[in-house]
Amino acid sequence: MKKFLTPLLRPLLCGLLAAAIPAGLLTPAWADSAALDCSSAILIEADSGQVLFEYNADDRHAPASITKIMTMLLVMEELENGSLALQDKVTTSSHASSMGGSQIWLEPYEQMTVDEMLRATAIGSANDAAVALAEHIGGTEDAFVARMNARASELGMDGTHFVNACGLDESGHYTTARDIATMSAELLRHRQVTNYTSVWQDSLRGGETELVNTNRLVRFYDGCNGLKTGTTDDAGYCVAASAEKDGMTLIAVILGARDSDTRFASAKSLLDYGFSAYCRIPAPDISEELSSIPVRHGVQPFITPIADAPEGIVIEKAKRNQLLPQIEPLPEVEAPVAQGQGLGRVQLLVDGQCVAEYPIVAPDTVERMDLSTAFCRLFASLCNGNVK
Repeated sequence: MKKFLTPLLRPLLCGLLAAAIPAGLLTPAWADSAALDCSSAILIEADSGQVLFEYNADDRHAPASITKIMTMLLVMEELENGSLALQDKVTTSSHASSMGGSQIWLEPYEQMTVDEMLRATAIGSANDAAVALAEHIGGTEDAFVARMNARASELGMDGTHFVNACGLDESGHYTTARDIATMSAELLRHRQVTNYTSVWQDSLRGGETELVNTNRLVRFYDGCNGLKTGTTDDAGYCVAASAEKDGMTLIAVILGARDSDTRFASAKSLLDYGFSAYCRIPAPDISEELSSIPVRHGVQPFITPIADAPEGIVIEKAKRNQLLPQIEPLPEVEAPVAQGQGLGRVQLLVDGQCVAEYPIVAPDTVERMDLSTAFCRLFASLCNGNVK
């Protein structure tokens, strides 16, 4: 991408465009090569998955060590379900110790805890530690990779296929910026992972092995808590960077940058844009606007729904006061009605465009009226009517 803006005008124009142009219309033309120079990119809000910017986001690329995001996701899921503990001992196989590239020089049969292996993987991007964890969980790296691909399929990562657990270049090992953002958001649901991905420096083996985070943004970008870099001949320079500010978490993915400085500058540029142009606000209170819905054959004739709203809505800061809720209730519902059953939806509109959607649901159950209940009610009504 050619530089065509003077050094003095470039930052001003980029800032103005970032604040003024809707994300759906934004293209890489808003930034010069110093701000965004890569093969693919995407920026999402982590909780909702809302895309704030994308560029060639579905192109397939070698992901290098960004692969380890999926490896760490499976590790965190094993920890959460109790199948794995941080103090479990992991024994290094000859295969794991032979990975090369970024590593902590594990020896065959050397043991470390899951915690230590995870620190080496998340902070130092150690290929040998990642594969040792994969083998510990899956039995073999191939079996673990099968689980990686199955999990990718469950997450809807249609542009992804893994061949190994660490990200070394291999034929058929690829993913996309969009899929990386998806698995990054899923990993961040396990908040414990940021105890590793946000660490700048650490050590292993009693201080003999130094770990320095390959993600410079952890140290130099306010609010950055991860996630992973990647560099190989096929992939170029890549990063999946997450940051949290003002209750909003953004994930910027950069693939195929020409050098390390460029990948970090590009990720920083996307994160800056997201935090400057967007905010996360509470869903509007629509409780007084919700009307009762008829219940056919129910023990009660009507039910008043409640909103099952998300914790926050991501919206352009300039349009936060233009949010218009549009409620679309069902005309009626058939009993029985289960608690939490959908009774319609709410669309939040800005300039006629839907920016968020969520259901309205039943606050309680409504049983179906049967003959016995109908008779008892009729009898009670007659009795009450005869009381003087």
